[in-house]
Amino acid sequence: MTAPTDSDESLVPAASVASERRRAPRARRIPRSREQQARLDAREPAFEPLPFALDEAAARRPFADKLREWFEARRWQPFDFQRDVWAEIGQGASGLLHATTGAGKTWAVWFGALGAFATAEPSSRKRTARTHPEPLTVLWITPMRALAADTARALQSSAAELAVPWSVGLRTGDTSSAERARQNRRMPSALVTTPESLTLILTRPDAREVLSHVRLVIVDEWHELLGNKRGTQTQLALARLAHWHPELQVWGLSATLGNLPFAADVLLAPVKTPRVSVHGALPKALIVDTVIPDTIERFPWGGHMGMRQVGAVADAIGEAQTSLVFTNTRSQCEVWYQALLEARPEWAGLIALHHGSLDQEVREWVERGLKNGLLKVVVCTSSLDLGVDFLPVERVFQIGSPKGVARLMQRAGRSGHAPGRPSRVTIVPTHALELVEAAAAREAVDKRQIEGRETPEKPFDVLVQHLVTVAIGGGFDARELYAEIRGTYAYRQLTQAEFDWALGFVEGGGTSLRAYPDYHRVVRESDGLYRVPREDLVRRHRNNIGTIVANGTLNVAYLSGGRIGAIEESFISRLKTGDIFTFGGRALELIRVQDMTAWVRRATTSRGAMPQWAGSRMPLSSELADATLTMLARAADGIFDEPEMRAVRPLLELQQKWSALPEPGVLVVELVKSREGHHFFCYPFAGRTAHIGLGALLAWRVAREKPGTFSISMNDYGFELLSAQPFDWAAQLQGGLLSPDELEHDILASLNSSELSMRRFREIARVSGLVFQGHAGQQKSARQLQASSGLFYEIFRQHDRDNLLLNQADDEVLLQELDAQRMRRALERMNASRVVVTRPKKPTPFAFPLIVGRLREKVSTEKLADRVERMLAELEKAART
Repeated sequence: MTAPTDSDESLVPAASVASERRRAPRARRIPRSREQQARLDAREPAFEPLPFALDEAAARRPFADKLREWFEARRWQPFDFQRDVWAEIGQGASGLLHATTGAGKTWAVWFGALGAFATAEPSSRKRTARTHPEPLTVLWITPMRALAADTARALQSSAAELAVPWSVGLRTGDTSSAERARQNRRMPSALVTTPESLTLILTRPDAREVLSHVRLVIVDEWHELLGNKRGTQTQLALARLAHWHPELQVWGLSATLGNLPFAADVLLAPVKTPRVSVHGALPKALIVDTVIPDTIERFPWGGHMGMRQVGAVADAIGEAQTSLVFTNTRSQCEVWYQALLEARPEWAGLIALHHGSLDQEVREWVERGLKNGLLKVVVCTSSLDLGVDFLPVERVFQIGSPKGVARLMQRAGRSGHAPGRPSRVTIVPTHALELVEAAAAREAVDKRQIEGRETPEKPFDVLVQHLVTVAIGGGFDARELYAEIRGTYAYRQLTQAEFDWALGFVEGGGTSLRAYPDYHRVVRESDGLYRVPREDLVRRHRNNIGTIVANGTLNVAYLSGGRIGAIEESFISRLKTGDIFTFGGRALELIRVQDMTAWVRRATTSRGAMPQWAGSRMPLSSELADATLTMLARAADGIFDEPEMRAVRPLLELQQKWSALPEPGVLVVELVKSREGHHFFCYPFAGRTAHIGLGALLAWRVAREKPGTFSISMNDYGFELLSAQPFDWAAQLQGGLLSPDELEHDILASLNSSELSMRRFREIARVSGLVFQGHAGQQKSARQLQASSGLFYEIFRQHDRDNLLLNQADDEVLLQELDAQRMRRALERMNASRVVVTRPKKPTPFAFPLIVGRLREKVSTEKLADRVERMLAELEKAART
């Protein structure tokens, strides 16, 4: 049997709940043929709630009979795990359902809900099934608003086919004002929504009444929320509902989680109903293979090899009905779209681009084209990682390393999205060492070595926002709310003093903002409840709800009309009028920047600067890094039993000849002297983010005894420290250079921690409501927001040192930006490893990409290519001697 959806979506960068109140301008559509246009004109429309009408005789039939007939009509058989979920929901339990993508998780919880609640006694109010369906009973929370319509459509159609007297609604940032008004008059029986939109409902003065009949909350793709503040926001909303309804049931759905007990504990902490875990152990063939280049240099450098594979990838795409080509960054997505279109110009109109910066209408057009089998290939980012059911997709390609086992499995699941159908993902390496990663990823998938997810601990910005939300939504008693919030996993260790500080902050602005009425956001009224005293503060808070904080973006729109999408403000700021840049698969000429919009027109040339998006590089996960080291250990023993390893064998053998291969328990350090200076290369395989901190940390520790200046380069495998003067690195390593003692102190001392904290504080200030983004259509620029948050940061530093938001900024720098926990684990492992110090005469194959990465930051692309070519010729000559 097939599951129509396990709905998710990409996080649109400019997403905030302020967008719930506006409709985006119409976007210019992707060019297509008349035949395609005719087929798309007959496409399935966007989700619209059906007029409610039902045959009451059919509605009175036993649900079990109708469900059995529904399955038989499709020649399906329910799986055991689905029956288990139906039974558990019927018995009042909450739980976490973990099953492979496309296994039918949606039907498991939805039919459980219909079986348990659609057959219950009708409410006491006078109604008929035909005109008055059941009140709001089920909340379905999805992380992704753009694809939530697919879920709502599946729930609605199945309820109608089963003659169940339920209506289904959709409420996200894309829901029309007319539909929201209709819901405000009467909520549907089941509502598909997002954490932000649910929080907005909680700000209604009658929120408790509106949600008074909710019996079940389903959190789809829980792993996507677990590790971030949107998950914390969800926990607080569940705690509010559980406070109102002690019998509330909550079910989470996930396909890729490594720490299931922990994930269940976080989700179900507020609920009081019995808890269970259900595993859908279904046989699912997952094929992981690799496009292996014809030639592989022994001295690789990052990114250069991928574009050589365009022809091979295009040939493989041609053999499948429909394919998805996943990239790790939006810039790479744009590049590959152009390259494939140039390689196969006959695919014009059959190839599309999909990433979170493109306009909603463009993305929806692409999604419909995929569902209806109208597109041959879509080049995309994580915007299509999750949720929607694209049955025509047969092949998935991953450009470059997937960086994680869970991500690879999730993307592979976009193909063969049905039980019994194999999923296939083909890795396209952009770097020779990614061949080793590809072999390691396949083995990790076979062993199901899936990454776990951590969750934020006591984020005070989310707590401050929630206090104002609840104050608007009917008010709160401080003592009761403290107990309610402590019921969540995120705030289980919240002290009374911390809660009192947060309450005082929203009540009076804290120590330094007492003189400003706008920061007196709640007041205690005569009945003892805290409420928001002014309507303008209510409007401001509702426009600021949410925890998605985007990098500053500008709309991109044609002078002639039509919005294309949103792009980083920092990128546009480097362009001048008349410059050409590539975006949305087309070359655009910048005309002017005005009203937070980059106005453009189509350029006559086909080439332009490629936008760069902040935060686009994902670090290698610990699980995949460990699997890669295991592969290298086999190579060190002369075992090359995977096709990828055989292809990269000359490179690895040269690395071992000139230096050594990193292995589990073996840390390789290379000391090289060149015309540039003295190089220290180290290969912990801890991921790019941890290597940034490790490089700065070791440089700072060494320079304490002997002053020196270092250039730092890093990738997922290791880092380089380059200095003009020599250091006795061997003695330093023996003297405790790798000790994890005093790590946090040394990290903050080795970096410009104040600058990092100030940057982090910008996000915290926005979430906590200190900085207002602006009303719909009047958003402030990133520069304005940064200036405002920076002012608060300095005021708090000077006059309110005990402000918990400042402490949170410091903690988030350590935990998120520098990944201090992973740095500590890496240092502990490095300190316990056998350190192999080598002194090769030339940079080794592992060192070469680090050198190129450093040079890339200093010279133009043309000069870099020339310099790399000269270096390669010199190294290959040395390798042949």
